[in-house]
Amino acid sequence: MSWNRIKLIFLREVRDQLRDRRTLFMIAVLPLLLYPALGIGMLQMTMMFREQKQTVVVLGADQLPPPLLIAGDQFVNSWFVLPEDAEKLLVITDLHASDSERQTDETNLLLQQAREIKKVSNEGIALELQYQQALQNENTAVSEVLRADIVAVSEKLNQLFSESTMQVLVLIPDDFGENVKEVNQLLATGQLKAGEAPKFDKPFALQNSAYEKSDIAYKRVASVMNAWEKELLKLRFDQADLPESIHRPVNFTSIDLASDEQISANLWSRLFPALLVIMAVTGAFYPAVDLCAGEKERGTMETLLICPASRMELVMGKFFTVMVFSIATAVLNLMSMGFTGKYMVSMAGAGPMSRIGEVAFPSGMALFWTLVLLIPLAALFSALCLALATFARSSKEGQYYLTPLLMVTMGLTVFCMSPAVEIEPFYSVMPIINVSLLLKGLLLAPVSSGSLYLYIIPVLVTSIGYSLLALWWAIELFKREDVLFLEAERFEIGLWFKHLFRDKEATPSFTEAGFCFVMIMFLQFGAMKFFGQALGEGDRSVQMLRLLIIQQLVIIACPALFMGVMLTTSVVRTFQIKLPNLKFLGAAIALPLVLNPLSLELAHNLSWFFPPLPDGVREAIASMSNPNMPLWLLLLAFAVAPAICEETAFRGFILSGFRHSKHTWLAIVLSSVTFGVMHMIPQQVFNATLVGLVLGLIAVRSGSIIPCIVFHFIFNSSEVLKSRLIKPDFTGNWLFQVQGEELRYTWPVLVVSAGVAFVLLRWLVRYNDQGSTNLNSQSADISAETVVSASLTGKQSSLGTH
Repeated sequence: MSWNRIKLIFLREVRDQLRDRRTLFMIAVLPLLLYPALGIGMLQMTMMFREQKQTVVVLGADQLPPPLLIAGDQFVNSWFVLPEDAEKLLVITDLHASDSERQTDETNLLLQQAREIKKVSNEGIALELQYQQALQNENTAVSEVLRADIVAVSEKLNQLFSESTMQVLVLIPDDFGENVKEVNQLLATGQLKAGEAPKFDKPFALQNSAYEKSDIAYKRVASVMNAWEKELLKLRFDQADLPESIHRPVNFTSIDLASDEQISANLWSRLFPALLVIMAVTGAFYPAVDLCAGEKERGTMETLLICPASRMELVMGKFFTVMVFSIATAVLNLMSMGFTGKYMVSMAGAGPMSRIGEVAFPSGMALFWTLVLLIPLAALFSALCLALATFARSSKEGQYYLTPLLMVTMGLTVFCMSPAVEIEPFYSVMPIINVSLLLKGLLLAPVSSGSLYLYIIPVLVTSIGYSLLALWWAIELFKREDVLFLEAERFEIGLWFKHLFRDKEATPSFTEAGFCFVMIMFLQFGAMKFFGQALGEGDRSVQMLRLLIIQQLVIIACPALFMGVMLTTSVVRTFQIKLPNLKFLGAAIALPLVLNPLSLELAHNLSWFFPPLPDGVREAIASMSNPNMPLWLLLLAFAVAPAICEETAFRGFILSGFRHSKHTWLAIVLSSVTFGVMHMIPQQVFNATLVGLVLGLIAVRSGSIIPCIVFHFIFNSSEVLKSRLIKPDFTGNWLFQVQGEELRYTWPVLVVSAGVAFVLLRWLVRYNDQGSTNLNSQSADISAETVVSASLTGKQSSLGTH
């Protein structure tokens, strides 16, 4: 690889992009204009915007005691937190009924509707009292009739309220003011004793929270009534010559210690990570489409490929170009948004935004780490966009391919914006999420973020690793001319189905294997609700085991079997159904016995890394040690069914399809990753992925699925049998140790297991070289014409299958 050639390609691509007015506008001009334009638009909208008043009807306003609650057609503005909110409510009371000048047809109609609602509401209250009395008397027949009447009244009340134009109806009981005055006098004269306070009806409001306007209006009315009630209480205590704080023995208060710098940091921590991720992927989006699909549209791809530079050098030059524009887009957007936001807040004056305080920019250290974290993030998006854009035949098609990446990125960004989500060991290795959460933490706590710096290394290492994998994928795609020069095609569903069932191959294709995995995941997702409902029926432990068996058969095995029968010509080759060599069968028996202790020890030592297990998983694990459960049922659910069904799907159909990539190790890794992801729980995903690597290696080397089934059965059975040893009187032996409620293997067992596992795995990895004689003898009969034909048609030859 020549860096001089990469540099020439990079400079060429950068010049071409800088000559493209659309790219310049999206990368440089738009960020500098967008946020100031949004700020101007917000100011204009603020000046033009006037919130429509919500209508509040108050019946019995003449019964309100002092202090004054309603003045004219508004609540007194002193009861609002923001006095200007008083103008957002239009208050109509029955006091207006005697004022003919202020009466309108609309007011009369509202008051008439309010009185009808009040009448029906009183009927409902009376029925509710009768219903409660019937329940106390255990009169079932009467209570059922009354319950039906209450439902009918409630429906009528809802209909009347919905047909009116009011948002809230406040009902003040008769003589409410006199009753309050009487209680005040009794309290002032010392005649009010505990348990002897007069009982009278209290005001209440009717609203419909299903309508947003009604809900907003009610919240404002409730706030006003609470403030007015506090003033009533204060006047009552003043009249009785009692301290105001007597009704608050705790008098709990708080002191807000937030400084302007911390408030600013909180603001930037919400905005910067989300904008950084979205702009990084957006900045890589359009240049990647233009550098790949655009080359094909302009007809310059062939010219580029005949230059002395290798495919890797071409991809590297394009990659650095896309990465530069991705970083530039993110930086320019952050700068523009930061300066615009600070300017907007400084203009807030006495408005709601004034509570944010004086906005200060993030510290220099936080900005430094923002730029550092941006580099691997932009590298990941650049490589992914470049790889996906390679498939496209046109810029339009490239946008179709890259849109799902943008949608997934936005979903992860929304997840990271939640204040309840913080970076932890497990999140520090998740792509995109790790950078967003770390940056959020560094911006939020620029001073006391010492513990966050511990995550910088894992975040950077994993992000760089993901970027290199994506870049490797892009290079591999660029080496394939069947991808670079895809011919234009017109898709017809009928012809596609005919081709699918007529032009079958002996084993599934790469795409069919991927579709099988997607189908399994969708079936699992769709069955969650029904499995959850089924768990509530009968004995949960037995029902759980039955559902596990059904899941294995219906969700995992059936899709693979159906697709294998319908889409391939050789079920035997697809699922590798043949008797294996005895030495592989011996390895399949020995490996799970020595790997199980190592797997459990690794899982125990990494328990701090993963989030806690869900309750359902804990319940399933606990059922294995339940002495009341039949051992045969446990083995059937946890060992036999997974061994047969999961191996049929993942080491049968899916592994056979992935091997069409002609990269054996890639097929093993992909099948193990899909096998791990299928388990969904993070701990199980990690453990199953590692075990899947061993199972895939056994399947490829032995050419049979039978050793994989044996391995899987022994591995899961050993866990079931070990759980049966956990009894109150068991203290341990030379094989196991009891630590808390866990059964752990002793260190001699772990040492021996590690040694034996190393020898067996090394033998499996190197077996391909040892068995080369058999391979060569098999491949000797294959002519050069057959090899060329197989490579052109995309069929996988039988080379390297042992």
